[in-house]
Amino acid sequence: MSAPFEERSGVVPCGTPWGRWYQTLEEVFIEVRVPPGTRAKDVRCNLRSRDISLAVCGQELLQGKLFDSTVTDEGTWTLEDRQLIRIVLMKTNRDAGNCWTSLLENEYAADPWVQDQMQRKLTLERFQRENPGFDFSGAEISGNYSKGGPDFSSLEK
Repeated sequence: MSAPFEERSGVVPCGTPWGRWYQTLEEVFIEVRVPPGTRAKDVRCNLRSRDISLAVCGQELLQGKLFDSTVTDEGTWTLEDRQLIRIVLMKTNRDAGNCWTSLLENEYAADPWVQDQMQRKLTLERFQRENPGFDFSGAEISGNYSKGGPDFSSLEK
């Protein structure tokens, strides 16, 4: 079995003061650097459909309204090596055209080049899902790939 698309093609991260975030068609990943030795009991993380808050040792690191809605019951967080918190949010809208331009409304926006690269990756991921068995990991996209790229679903096979 082949590796998931995003593992072969890499991710396009958006750097922030506290870490980074990136996305696939279905999920948004948030990686927050925390002081070495942080324990799970030091972490307070609330994940709701449109809101997020994260505090470590009483210090608020991330709080606000998410760019788009997520599936509340499927959001998770883990503490890795006692120095990195990884949050995984499941997008409600899993269409290639739903490329988040920022993590929160009006905060942690991807710069235009990063946003362009994110959209390209989501479009390639969509092509991979629509065409299983083909390897798009090394493919380059040019032309109109905004909003998920062209729709070939109506073409006869």
